[in-house]
Amino acid sequence: MLNSNNRVTFLTAFIFLISAISVVNAQTLKGTVTDTKGTALENVGIFNQTSGQHSHTNFSGIFSLTSTSVNDSVYFSSLGYKTFILVVNNEHLNNGIRVSLKESSINLEQVVVVSKVDAMSKIVNVDVQKDPVKSSQEILRKVPGLLIGQHAGGGKAEQIFLRGFDIDHGTDVALSVDGMPVNMVSHAHGQGYADLHFVIPETIDNINFGKGPYYANKGDFNTAGYVDLNLKESIDQNMVSYESGQFNTNRFVGLFKVSESSKSNAYLASEVYLTDGPFDSPQNFNRINVLGRYNYKDIGKEELTLTASHFQSKWDASGQIPQRAVDQNLIGRFGAIDDTEGGQTSRTNIMLNHTRFIGENQFLKTRAFVSKYDFELFSNFTFFLEDPVNGDQIRQYEDRTIMGAETVFEQIDINIGAEDRFKYSAGIGFRNDNVDDVTLEHTLNRKTVLEQFAFGDVDETNMYGFVDGEYKTGNWTFNPSVRLDYFNFDYENKLSTVYDNKSESKAIVSPKLNTIFAVNKNWQLFLKTGLGFHSNDARVVTANQGRDILPRAYGVDFGTIIKPVDKMVLNATLWGLFLDQEFVYVGDAGIVEPSGKTKRMGIEVGARYQMLDWLYLYSDVNYTYARSTEEADGEDYIPLAPDFTAVGGLSFSDIGNFSGNINYRYLGDRAANEDNSIVAEGYFVTDLNLNYHIKNWTVGVIVENLFDTEWNETQFATESRLFNETASVEEIHFTPGTPFYLRGKVSVRF
Repeated sequence: MLNSNNRVTFLTAFIFLISAISVVNAQTLKGTVTDTKGTALENVGIFNQTSGQHSHTNFSGIFSLTSTSVNDSVYFSSLGYKTFILVVNNEHLNNGIRVSLKESSINLEQVVVVSKVDAMSKIVNVDVQKDPVKSSQEILRKVPGLLIGQHAGGGKAEQIFLRGFDIDHGTDVALSVDGMPVNMVSHAHGQGYADLHFVIPETIDNINFGKGPYYANKGDFNTAGYVDLNLKESIDQNMVSYESGQFNTNRFVGLFKVSESSKSNAYLASEVYLTDGPFDSPQNFNRINVLGRYNYKDIGKEELTLTASHFQSKWDASGQIPQRAVDQNLIGRFGAIDDTEGGQTSRTNIMLNHTRFIGENQFLKTRAFVSKYDFELFSNFTFFLEDPVNGDQIRQYEDRTIMGAETVFEQIDINIGAEDRFKYSAGIGFRNDNVDDVTLEHTLNRKTVLEQFAFGDVDETNMYGFVDGEYKTGNWTFNPSVRLDYFNFDYENKLSTVYDNKSESKAIVSPKLNTIFAVNKNWQLFLKTGLGFHSNDARVVTANQGRDILPRAYGVDFGTIIKPVDKMVLNATLWGLFLDQEFVYVGDAGIVEPSGKTKRMGIEVGARYQMLDWLYLYSDVNYTYARSTEEADGEDYIPLAPDFTAVGGLSFSDIGNFSGNINYRYLGDRAANEDNSIVAEGYFVTDLNLNYHIKNWTVGVIVENLFDTEWNETQFATESRLFNETASVEEIHFTPGTPFYLRGKVSVRF
């Protein structure tokens, strides 16, 4: 018999032994994930079905998964690859593993919904792969809840609508391509102007996005959200495509391998696009894109990508037309009051992206870019309101050079105790815009300058730094971060007879905290909070002695993403976004307009369903309540803020040799002015794409506006006067949406 002291000693030893066994059994599983060719796969989702622990591979395909024991079932999932399930044994824990994933058709079963702040991006990329982008105007529509409108026939940047914002051309959404910013600060046409037409749709690999001001590595313009397009590092085959259709439309695209080896590859891509559009006055639109891309990857050491591209475009436009001119049969829906509108623009980019492996789970990521950009636009919004003889045509022009760089240090998989993990990143960077001859002037028929309203040079610099942490404990993930931005605005007024140069500067701190609870590998709950901002035009900043340079945005999101079954994903979010007072520079008039505080609250729901192996459905519905908070009830509407939107569609593949998709977009009626006395009409438009594949050839049909709906793509409440009117009228001015538009396409891969 054991006495009491012996029994205590024995019990203590037993507990210690059990604890020791648990520690020994619960180890860290390490390894590398590649494709069947041996190429490292980044961002592969790894989930321990037994313990609930999860991880992701880094850019070298390397991963570590804590709290792993013998006989645990570990899932390896990535879009485009068959999910692999590993039953862990002692050899795996002692020696590590190398997993090779086999390629497979894109399927929702490959999506794991665990603690990723940008989890919806991974899910929406199923949409992108099932329904590839067919035009530059479709790029942004892939983001759930984001709609666009074009009112210059494809030459000007699109008007963007997201989360109750009429973002105009980019004031409240940060756009980038492989990390290079697209938004133009202090632009001749408007703050944040973002023209994505330099991107060839066929070169897009995936779309990364986030809504709200919750991301430390995103700064200026990231209030409603951000969108980052990632281009393909390589192409599998050469491809030539030709497209032709109504309205004298022709488009040629070519993708060509230049070189390929075990560690590097290079390709060229080009696009030529010509169309007259559906308008009575031909658009004479042409766009040329050329891109070259080189990628070098030494697994476990470094990766380097060099990209060079050039884009140029020229067009004529019919502009926005007043509803009364159509009602009085002065012009048709596709007519023009001033058909001398139009413009030209170009952008040349050089980008470098480099990632260096510098130690155990440590990386140094560097990017740098230089862009040369020019822009010239002729518009006439009010016709004969200001000048009843010559008309009100204006010219906006600028010549810009942008350069910037960013370096980010990342440390991942720091073990804290047996199960908890921590990782962080810290980065610094800058961006400089040197803009010469920013011009606003009154012109006649594009030829004669009647009056100069504004003429000057802008020099704007943004320096920034951020720290972003992520702590995982059990099913919880906490993501605290903070960002510091410093801006210097410089504007020289060249219309002044004496030297007139003004400069202002401002710093801002933007803290953020995101919290995620992973119920299991197929269900997450999240709460996102954060502060963001968008900068104001340098001409506003200097004209107002530095007041309200960087108006604040305060955001909160609460939502969930769930896979109730392997082939279905559902998401829902309640959100709010509040903006401080700002001053807005109206580039079309050369004046400063103050606007007060605003609030936006909404709900977003979405569903994706792989009904059959060959049939995929998706839909997103959004409702937003948007109001100015400093105006009286009934006079507090935010002009053109969308309140109800919906997009969706279905894609099918492998029905014999056929594949295709049909999708829709809906935008509800919305207030066009502050008291809702003028209403912008909504629309419901359906598009169709059908392809037939035979060997390495594809023949396709593209139909925009399948049911020939009469709709208005962009609308504004504008005061104008026609040449035969004695008094001005404020009413809806619109650009008609594309009617039934049929194109044929043939492509070959070799």
